[in-house]
Amino acid sequence: MRVLVGGGTGFVGRELIKLLKNKGHEVTVISRQPGPGKITWAELESGGLPPCDGAVNLAGENIMNPLRWWNDSFKNDLFSSRVDTTKTLAQAIASSPSPPHAWVLVTGVACYRPSLLTQYTEESDWTPFDLLSRLVREWEGAAKLPDDIAKNTRQVVVRPGAVLGRDGGAMKQMLTPFWFGLGGTLGSGRQPFPWIHVSDLAGIIAHALEPTTPLPSDQPVVLNGVAPTQATNYEFTKELGRIMQRPTVIPVPGFVLDGLLGSERAVILTQGQKVEPKMTLESGFQYQYPDLTTALREIVGN
Repeated sequence: MRVLVGGGTGFVGRELIKLLKNKGHEVTVISRQPGPGKITWAELESGGLPPCDGAVNLAGENIMNPLRWWNDSFKNDLFSSRVDTTKTLAQAIASSPSPPHAWVLVTGVACYRPSLLTQYTEESDWTPFDLLSRLVREWEGAAKLPDDIAKNTRQVVVRPGAVLGRDGGAMKQMLTPFWFGLGGTLGSGRQPFPWIHVSDLAGIIAHALEPTTPLPSDQPVVLNGVAPTQATNYEFTKELGRIMQRPTVIPVPGFVLDGLLGSERAVILTQGQKVEPKMTLESGFQYQYPDLTTALREIVGN
């Protein structure tokens, strides 16, 4: 296949491109900067969609960027970097004389209201309740194709949890304090911790692009990009400490995270959702890292 990837230079994008190329697919990255194997967002807007069989959007400002303070400017960037790029790509698909057979958008589980009890699947109803869930609503809304285009282009939304991997995401910031014995639970530690290994998230996206994958084609499809084995923040912390052979006795109180990150952003760490990949499993996807032990051992190199 020829696959167009927006945001292909990021943590998940790099993993996805490596997987697609290993499968023999041709990849073009949509980037802010021109270069070999790339087109720019401006070129996409002016020149239209290049020939492709599948399109993916992973573009978006890193919500946990430690160098950005949680203020109105950063919030605006979070929305524009996701919603505007998604709208640009969706409009290019809709106006193409030969639209791709699959269009995949990667958003997040922030649409589901945090709860210690409620179990969410792809079929769960939800309504926006805070800034991040409103972001997901606008983001996913920007991806919708006109009905006549949607008849021939499969629309898939993948909603990942915390993406774990050695070279980026949450783990990159977490490993150093854990090595020095400074790891600990965040907030109460009881909150659900929906997670996925970056290789499995890339695998789900590639799975959604494959024309032979048994997914509904007459309506937008949601796939929860989370591991089938659920965990709390406490369980994750203790397992990471055990595998790294480091103590995990220094908890980080919720008010400290609120002060460091901003309360609207800190909820990503201090609250969580029990999310089940029901449709993902039913579609036949096979996880490489279905449980924390195998995932964390691969990440820390044990």
